[in-house]
Amino acid sequence: MKVLDLFSGIGGFSLGLERAGMETVAFVEIDEKARRVLQKHWPSTPIYTDVREITKERLERDGITGINIVCGGFPCQDISSAGNREGLSGSRSGLWYEFHRIIKEVKPDYAVIENVSDLRSRGLDEVLRGLHEIGYDAEWHCIPASYFGAPHRRDRVWILAYPHDQGESVSPFNDEAPRLQAISRDGGRHWRDGFSGDVRMADGLPGGMDQVKQLGNSVVPQIPEAIGRSITDGH
Repeated sequence: MKVLDLFSGIGGFSLGLERAGMETVAFVEIDEKARRVLQKHWPSTPIYTDVREITKERLERDGITGINIVCGGFPCQDISSAGNREGLSGSRSGLWYEFHRIIKEVKPDYAVIENVSDLRSRGLDEVLRGLHEIGYDAEWHCIPASYFGAPHRRDRVWILAYPHDQGESVSPFNDEAPRLQAISRDGGRHWRDGFSGDVRMADGLPGGMDQVKQLGNSVVPQIPEAIGRSITDGH
């Protein structure tokens, strides 16, 4: 299954989804340092710099077609309690509407969306409404990284959207605890033994990625891997 990875950061989403057997066909990331990490680990995958400039037509001109999954964690600065709390009306978290536009244009089989848990009170209703208006049902759940064996909580909202006419969802949220626990035990093999206090290990990412800012903006790969496995198991 082909993945378009938006707001890619250092590739946590793609790392997890590719562990589940998927292929990332393009990244979109505005931060130059993050793009260097992506170029190192995915040297043959195109990287676009601005989500506002991505259209279905542009992707097709570049030979990128047949996208099955659009994923990403759009900016949280205006949603987080540590920020200005403007929600989706903020200039950064408002980039959700570009994410929404791309889903509408590309029409993937699935969209996987992540943000901080504060989204529940600062925009989740608007995100779900927007997905419904373009023909997508959606399920969501707050999943902490600690549920997958991480030595920190890192609670995040995860949303899985799929077309109205797709039928029964293959989401791990359907049978929440047993399904997620089974997948997390499998995904847990990617955590390192023990915890030395190194921030890299706390996020379960490869040791060469040692920029604290980049790690803070990334997702824990085990969670998109679990969601990806539930999708591939259903196909």
